[in-house]
Amino acid sequence: MMETLLGDGEDNALIRFTMGSAFIKHGKFEQAIEQLEKAIELEPGFTAAWLKYAEALYGNGRITESLSTLSERIRVATEKGDSDSIEKISALREHLQKST
Repeated sequence: MMETLLGDGEDNALIRFTMGSAFIKHGKFEQAIEQLEKAIELEPGFTAAWLKYAEALYGNGRITESLSTLSERIRVATEKGDSDSIEKISALREHLQKST
């Protein structure tokens, strides 16, 4: 269905995020990374997309890159005073670090 929307010229960060999340759910991390990179390109402040992106990187074995991405997003969220994002990003980073 999402591919149909893209084929119809509808492209936005939410569609790409949804596709990336679905790919993660099915263990297709490379495809997820591709979709989530596009979501982030379309909407750089989309925190949920950054979280899923880090999760996909981790699932693809790119652990250092995943943790670096989360650390950078914490820095950005701190600069913006976005405490909600800081909490979510920190929780995911801690979870992934424990899984390593």
